[in-house]
Amino acid sequence: MGDPVELAGDSPSRAPTTRTAARPTRVRWKIFILLLGVVALNYVDRGSISVAMPLITNQLHVSKEATGIALSAFFWSYALMQIPGGWLVDKFKPRLMAAISCTGWGIAQALTAVASSLGGLVFFRLLLGAAEAPIYPAGGKLNATWMTPAERGRGGTLLDGGAPLGTAIGGVGISWLIALTGGWRQAFVIAGVATVLVGLFAAWYIRNTPREHPAANAAEIEYVEASHAQEDADDPQPAGRVSLLRYVRYRSFWAMCLGWCGFNGVFYGLLTWGPLYLSETKHFELATIGYSTLVIFGAGFVGELVGGWLADWWRARGASPNIVLRTLLGAAGVFVVLALLGVTYVPNAAVAVAFLSVVMFFLRWAGVYWSVPSILAGRTNAGIMGGAMNLGGNVAGILSPIIVGFIVGATGSYTGALLFFVGCGVLFTICNVTLNYARRLPV
Repeated sequence: MGDPVELAGDSPSRAPTTRTAARPTRVRWKIFILLLGVVALNYVDRGSISVAMPLITNQLHVSKEATGIALSAFFWSYALMQIPGGWLVDKFKPRLMAAISCTGWGIAQALTAVASSLGGLVFFRLLLGAAEAPIYPAGGKLNATWMTPAERGRGGTLLDGGAPLGTAIGGVGISWLIALTGGWRQAFVIAGVATVLVGLFAAWYIRNTPREHPAANAAEIEYVEASHAQEDADDPQPAGRVSLLRYVRYRSFWAMCLGWCGFNGVFYGLLTWGPLYLSETKHFELATIGYSTLVIFGAGFVGELVGGWLADWWRARGASPNIVLRTLLGAAGVFVVLALLGVTYVPNAAVAVAFLSVVMFFLRWAGVYWSVPSILAGRTNAGIMGGAMNLGGNVAGILSPIIVGFIVGATGSYTGALLFFVGCGVLFTICNVTLNYARRLPV
């Protein structure tokens, strides 16, 4: 499938004359299917603590408030490292940073098994967050360099689709591993080792650009590069790397960051507290929690693919980016808010799972956000812009588990927590229809 990895730097350019012309190969889609798998493992590993938390809280004797801090700890380092991670992706290229990130967080996941106290658990979650930080900026950069403008909606949703897919299969997979091995510690070691192996394979296969990949033929290279040349002619790229501070004066920059923050307020809140919510309010057993997670987040994975396909399909028929994305994401936000209200006020367990599935189906249309960094900043600066966006999103990752923990601890009920998610959904919706998806930010 490719030559051995040259992780010390970029592999040399390959002239298109050495490749087979004819129909374009589809290496770019194989890379993004691989990224789908990498990000899925990302969410298996980061979400495994939520599935195991009923066991961990009993074993380590932690309160609801302390549980919120443990669930939040991952996001402290993950958010802090977003902009540095995006900067590293732009400087050292996405292939190297994706390889380092994936293998690093696999090691951190396996080491979590030795935690014997709340402090130890928090430490290893911080390590996991720091290691995972570059993967999304790297994926956003690859979306900018490998995909044509007409394909970036699907590229973005394939990249981001690993989140609900990993959460869906992770719930069942970690539950199964815990049952098979007799404990959460053994399950974490197995998950970590699997991640390291996948990270090494990704490092071997991924290249930074089509011209560097031995499996991409001349036709695919020319197809992608011609689309980029046309994109640059219509909306010129920045001459070089640009300081992030040059972008912060624009409304669309803040709409992107705050929209992703609202999205993650809902998603990470349900990711971290969803299993405990089902256990404590609906009295689900561990296996039932795993299968419910599969249904809820599986609906999110389907929604992710549907949203990306709809965005690219509509744009291919001549609709402007603003018409397409404001309409699709605005409607998705409305459905998210309405379904969350349904979860809040309908007591039946099966109906609650159905409403949560609707929430996740429409919420995950936001995967097309991963085409926004290259729209606003161009290919050269897509890494740092993606890091800024994910920093905004992961502020919610830090706050949401803690806020929910204090609400539930203070009230003894999840109603206030669900209404907090409704507020995050409203923020998401407002930003979706405010963002300008049609022009690059002038710098």
